[in-house]
Amino acid sequence: MTLRGKTAIVGVAEFRPSRYTEGATTLGMLAEVARDAIADAGLEMGEVDGIVVESFAESPFMAPATIVEYLGMDARFAEVVDLGGATGAGMVSRAAAAIHAGLCETVVCTTATRRERRSTEGPKRTANSGFAGRRVDRTPATEFDTPYGAIGANYGYAMIANRYKYEYGVTPEQLAKIAVAQRYNACHNPNALFFGQPITTEDVLNSPVVVDPLHLLEIVMPVAGAAAVVVTGAKRAKKLKHDPAFILGVGEHTTHKSITFAPSLTDTAIKASADGAFAMSGVRRKDIAVASLYDCYTITVLLTLEDAGFARKGRGGRFVEDHNLQFDGDFPVNPHGGQLSFGQAGTAGGMSHVTEGARQVMQRAQGRQVRKCEYAFVNGNGGIMSEQVSLVLGRDA
Repeated sequence: MTLRGKTAIVGVAEFRPSRYTEGATTLGMLAEVARDAIADAGLEMGEVDGIVVESFAESPFMAPATIVEYLGMDARFAEVVDLGGATGAGMVSRAAAAIHAGLCETVVCTTATRRERRSTEGPKRTANSGFAGRRVDRTPATEFDTPYGAIGANYGYAMIANRYKYEYGVTPEQLAKIAVAQRYNACHNPNALFFGQPITTEDVLNSPVVVDPLHLLEIVMPVAGAAAVVVTGAKRAKKLKHDPAFILGVGEHTTHKSITFAPSLTDTAIKASADGAFAMSGVRRKDIAVASLYDCYTITVLLTLEDAGFARKGRGGRFVEDHNLQFDGDFPVNPHGGQLSFGQAGTAGGMSHVTEGARQVMQRAQGRQVRKCEYAFVNGNGGIMSEQVSLVLGRDA
């Protein structure tokens, strides 16, 4: 079965990233951004019969039903996607498949992450529920990784960066150029967290080293935010108020959870997911006008450029050096600023690459629109290079 041109993204919505969301609920954010995306598509709630959502602590069970009830929807298709940073792209691929299979006609995919200021008090007990929101992790990583300090993502991506340097070589300046270009893009996006705050290569290299060799400005800024898209069939998409972004190709590959079990630190699952997406789409790499690449760290972008087939293996650093990655350059990467400079709002940060790819193809990226953008490549990355979902979007079905 091919999904080429059968469905399209017709509505997008996104909250401006913020450091904190005082008093907001994840449920409320998920619902509000979903409503915004539906309105952006020019549709009414009753015209949407599918929901794809992430799991969230406020509704540990039956998350789709919670959103359906909250929005007053009548859903023929409901799904939860749990792919970390690849969740947004994974939602789109599942929505497209469900529509093509005839399970529903129009799907809203919604993501949100809230952040509260840390309290100096301990966890709160309620009368009947114990520690609110507490979950127990019993995965192998808690026994074999965590006790030795392997906690969070910084150490894992630092290991990847060091291994890449050992195997292929990359200069600090080449990696820094990625962060500088995305900050340039963010300075043309008023909604970006770092709008109006340009940086230089020297700024990146003089920022503190968090985990060697990663500098502070090579690592995402966690924020709060929400993002959603609406996917519908190609025939209906052509009748709505915006030019659609047709979903031409999808690909997916997952290899591990803990980096301890990664098959390789320098050859990633992106190759399989990108190859699948391009094969389905029939689009050539050289025809891609925008690369909207998950960018939790600069090394992530470098590996994606290689494993997605834009640069030869081991030549990512030279590729970055030889090309202009700004939105007005010869190889635009993350015109919205990427998560490095737009902000990483959890799964909504991953969805921002989908919304940006769609906006560019729909010719709706005001102030940072890439010229002659017929095709966009989107890649979502979950975990420590663990879960990969790739999309090829185009103006023509």
